[in-house]
Amino acid sequence: MDFLDYLADNRDRMLELGQEHLLLVLVALALGTAIGIGTGLLTYRHPAVSASVVRLEGLLLVIPSLAMYALLVPVFGIGQEPVIVALTLYSLLAITRNTVVGLNAVDPAIVESARGTGMGRWRALVRIELPLAWPVIAAGVRVSAILLVSIAALASIVGGGGYGELIFAALRVITGPNALDLVLAGTLGTVAVGLLLDVAFLALTRLTTSKGLR
Repeated sequence: MDFLDYLADNRDRMLELGQEHLLLVLVALALGTAIGIGTGLLTYRHPAVSASVVRLEGLLLVIPSLAMYALLVPVFGIGQEPVIVALTLYSLLAITRNTVVGLNAVDPAIVESARGTGMGRWRALVRIELPLAWPVIAAGVRVSAILLVSIAALASIVGGGGYGELIFAALRVITGPNALDLVLAGTLGTVAVGLLLDVAFLALTRLTTSKGLR
């Protein structure tokens, strides 16, 4: 009951932190989606190049998020900028890999048939290949979104805001009476953002996928 009272007393703050958390993830995900799909489009016909790019993006994902923030703060300063750059880098692997896999899974006979009707390479890519590969690409975007929600919980350590502020506040008063309320609020808020994005991307994928591919 005390925790529910805490949420009721601090609902405005919870909403404010939720908006910050969601905005960080969405901005970074938009950038990562543009870069990841663009990289996939440029490299999917060249297996050695696409494999090297995916391997490099995998190495970025291995870097601990705290270390990534520490590396970016001297360049971008304190605030949301280093967080958005870090989250963008972390989002690339799943999006690029799924773009390459999705496009390479399109039946070459279908592409050749499209080319046979007079479609140029880019028109066939936009009208035929991308729509067929879209469910796989969208799955990569969805996986990245959930990953970023978790990593963004550490954004407050460099002044980026979000529900991590409550978790770090709990660590500062770990023996205090409000520590459990703070960490529960921060954790549940982060989980709520993740669930919200997961449901939203499931619905978006269904709405943007042709009926024959569902």
